Amino acid sequence: MALQAGIVGLPNVGKSTLFNALSNAKAQAANFPFCTIEPNVGVITVPDQRLFELEKLVKPNRVVPTTVEIVDIAGLVKGASKGEGLGNQFLGNIRATDAIIHVVRCFEDDNVIHVDGNVNPVRDKEIIDTELQLKDLDTVEKNISKLEKQSKGGGDKEAARGLEIVKQLKDHLEQGKNARSFDIIDEEKEKFIDTMFLLTSKPVIYVCNVDEKSVISGNQHTQALLDAVENEKAEVLLISAAIESEIAAMDSYEDRQLFLEDMGLHESGVARLITATYKLLNLATYFTAGVQEVRAWTITKGDTAPQAAGVIHTDFEKGFIRAEVIKYEDFIKYKSEAACRENGKLSVQGKAYVVEDGDIMHFLFNV
Repeated sequence: MALQAGIVGLPNVGKSTLFNALSNAKAQAANFPFCTIEPNVGVITVPDQRLFELEKLVKPNRVVPTTVEIVDIAGLVKGASKGEGLGNQFLGNIRATDAIIHVVRCFEDDNVIHVDGNVNPVRDKEIIDTELQLKDLDTVEKNISKLEKQSKGGGDKEAARGLEIVKQLKDHLEQGKNARSFDIIDEEKEKFIDTMFLLTSKPVIYVCNVDEKSVISGNQHTQALLDAVENEKAEVLLISAAIESEIAAMDSYEDRQLFLEDMGLHESGVARLITATYKLLNLATYFTAGVQEVRAWTITKGDTAPQAAGVIHTDFEKGFIRAEVIKYEDFIKYKSEAACRENGKLSVQGKAYVVEDGDIMHFLFNV
């Protein structure tokens, strides 16, 4: 599944430094605005200890983890919604992503200039929010015009209901609120809101880029941001892009772990961010496990067995017959597929089965 999360933020907040640590890609990280002109895409491996536990038991020829694509998007400035700076390109790049990783600067450093002169993460967040909201308002107003024509004369009741909802959303955006916080039942959201592909409806993680001493407990800047997003449906992570750069430069896993221990950290910020992004995108993992390959596959939570099979190949979904399923915990307990089968821990599931995170699956199909 080619799902993408876009890293956004004002210039010089640490986006490209964080992206490099995530993907080891060659995005230029420099002390001036617009150092990332074209969006850089990194394919990020999702850390999952279960994959390595399966490897120990199955001893396959290869192990293939699942991935998420991360896009480093050029920095935004005030007026982007009107085309200022790289505005149109920036907003178009965001529209193509499934979720937003919003990096805000929460560290003081006189050697790294701030585009607005001083460090204020709440202001920085609001600048980007405002530009996205203005672009969404433009989209909403066009939709209102269309619905007004459709509902004229009272003949189209669905269009009339859509017009009522979209006007309420317009008021919501004009109050400086994001579309993701607009309260509406799922059925009407899918029908009238999701079809507009609004920028501020995308799920978001806020990443506070902090200095080394603030990476565990935060500082006054991170607290200010936490207070500002208290009512949003969003996760806030504290990450030091500088620390992550050091970790990414280390070749040895043991060296990385020792470094993290010295910093008082259990895992890297990159690992936490990848896991949080995977969760934000409402994704789950199932496994296939055989001598040739142990592999993690990405699905959307709620997918049925045929849909999960289709991730491997579309023919698997078209010709789906049934799925053999072993729970991860049972596989670890009994240590092999054969032992799970002997102990009644292998179930046969049909088309209606909803795949659970961690399921180990084998598909039977006919094309």
